[in-house]
Amino acid sequence: MDISIINLLILSLASFRLTRLLVFDKITVFIRAPFFDEIEEENDSGEIEVYYLPKKRGVKKFFGELLSCYWCTGIWASALVVAFFLLIPRYSAPIILILAIAGLASMIETIVHYFIEK
Repeated sequence: MDISIINLLILSLASFRLTRLLVFDKITVFIRAPFFDEIEEENDSGEIEVYYLPKKRGVKKFFGELLSCYWCTGIWASALVVAFFLLIPRYSAPIILILAIAGLASMIETIVHYFIEK
């Protein structure tokens, strides 16, 4: 298998973005919801804070623990991106490229936000 540096960069950015999409983004809450229990607690300031804990048993526990671990989900997201890239490159290329561009854009936004807020 021969992967160029540019393909490695694109695959890395796509994997990064897919991982963040699955673990953190609001648009994928419906994917995560079945695997977590929502716990509400009042903090010292009287505000309600919401915590998400993985379900306690079975397959839902496994996926809840997986989705609560950025590093764990990253491995599986990377495997998925690489598998699509290698097995169906013609159809996966546009999706992978979109994820990679979105990943790079989110990094740029984070850097810009950091320097504007300082």
